Amino acid sequence: MTKISFVIVDDAIFMRTLLRKVIEQVEGYTVIAEASNGIEAIEAARKYQPDIMTLDITMPEMDGIVALPKIVEASPKTRVIVVSAMGQQSMVIDAIKMGAKDFIVKPFEKYKVYQTIQNVLAF
Repeated sequence: MTKISFVIVDDAIFMRTLLRKVIEQVEGYTVIAEASNGIEAIEAARKYQPDIMTLDITMPEMDGIVALPKIVEASPKTRVIVVSAMGQQSMVIDAIKMGAKDFIVKPFEKYKVYQTIQNVLAF
């Protein structure tokens, strides 16, 4: 089985922990790093070149929308899944235009996370 590497980016540690638990329940899925803002996300993308990165939109220091083009540049093969709260549809659309492959809306169900990962792996 192919190993799929993930970096989880969210300023809330409980969200990172929750996503990690959901992702790592699948055999072959491994979270190799976490980041709490856009600056750390860019560094993680450059350093780890993950297969998939989940990227929160609203974060301190540098939000996901500002970080996204830099992440795509630093790690062009990484498939970015934007994680947004309800009411952030326009930002999600902007993120898709900038290179994000899909999105998850918080609060999320496990099955939606798995479905979204499968969708981006098909790219």
